[in-house]
Amino acid sequence: MELEGDIHSILTALTARVEALEGRDAASVGAPASSGDDPLWILTGIKQRVPDPGAVVFAGAVRTAAGPVEWQVGFPVDRILEDDWSTVAASIAALGNPVRLALLHAVIGGATTVAELSAGEGMGTTGQLYHHLNQLVAQGWLVATGRGHYSIPAERVVPLLVILSAARRTM
Repeated sequence: MELEGDIHSILTALTARVEALEGRDAASVGAPASSGDDPLWILTGIKQRVPDPGAVVFAGAVRTAAGPVEWQVGFPVDRILEDDWSTVAASIAALGNPVRLALLHAVIGGATTVAELSAGEGMGTTGQLYHHLNQLVAQGWLVATGRGHYSIPAERVVPLLVILSAARRTM
């Protein structure tokens, strides 16, 4: 079986698990439902479905101010290791600014207009605000949904939260 087919199987299985978890308390996600459940069920599933050297899979089912987002993706690890990592430097760099992170935080929390975003503390002048918004739009972290209105594309919500989670010093 081709690796791509295996990744599809993983994503299908993860979708089913996320749907099963939707009714659970958020604190229980990742914890076993009973003593017989596998607390590492995602890793177990990947190991069963993907040949060496493995894959990196991430998924999420989150509720944002704009509505629910369910998303997942998986990549064979050899593809990741063979890629030119410098091609993602600008996208990662766009997130490396406190004002831009504050803007994304505000947007995911429900602010959509420049007026709402400029009301946040430390946003600077209107020109500075637009500079940061343009950087986030250029890298796909935000989209302009109308004149002076912005949103985070659904396909970027979970990756953004994954990056923020991975950057934490403690889990």
